[in-house]
Amino acid sequence: MQHVTVMDDGIRLSGTLERPDAGRCPLVIVLHGFTSSKDKPHTVAACRAMREAGFATLRFDLYGHGESGGDFSQHTLWKWISNTLAMIRFARSLDFVTDIYLSGHSQGGLTAALVGGMAPDLVRGLILRAPAFMIPRCAREGSMLGFSFDPLHIPDEIEIIKGLTLSGNYIRVAQTVHAEDAVSRFPGPVLLMHGDRDDVVPPEDSRKAAGTYRQCRLEMIPGETHHFDCFPEKMYSLIREWLAAQKPGAD
Repeated sequence: MQHVTVMDDGIRLSGTLERPDAGRCPLVIVLHGFTSSKDKPHTVAACRAMREAGFATLRFDLYGHGESGGDFSQHTLWKWISNTLAMIRFARSLDFVTDIYLSGHSQGGLTAALVGGMAPDLVRGLILRAPAFMIPRCAREGSMLGFSFDPLHIPDEIEIIKGLTLSGNYIRVAQTVHAEDAVSRFPGPVLLMHGDRDDVVPPEDSRKAAGTYRQCRLEMIPGETHHFDCFPEKMYSLIREWLAAQKPGAD
């Protein structure tokens, strides 16, 4: 395990790099969700499954979260996209890395999908867990995290949880994002997982995206919720088996 620090536009990003062995191998960059961090148990477990498949992992805290710099209230999808591109640049500088995959949960899953559509030449494949494709739609409709607003007159800030606020710029940025464009632009293999009891991110959004991706395996996990904590072994085995099949020479 190696702690790494990557700078993005003056912001320090904190990451953890782990390798399955000392040889050359593909690497998965792993993005956490909204209000989460790189060290959440379900994210750490996903990374362990990736390494068992022979892939290195780089999980990192995004702008305003965990051990990285930035004010949570000022984070936006644009900043998370920029952070992810900085991590891709760092990963490409590592001499043991053969290919780069992106993985993300919830808002991190949306970010991974957006970056995949932006940089399909740099990203070999995607692993998306309950990606929050609904964020841009909710921002345009005027409803976010239980808070309703006029989408044409956005407040300077909104309180999402007691004592935790978001700048109105979070909504302004989200309104400009069109996830369906990124989905249609990505040609590579995709593993898309979603629990059918997710009450945070609509499972139907993943079904729709799976129908647009060109090479997508959709796994709807019966009885699973948003954080994959009911049947973690199912998530674990799906990731490990899917990634093992992506390695060169796999049947």
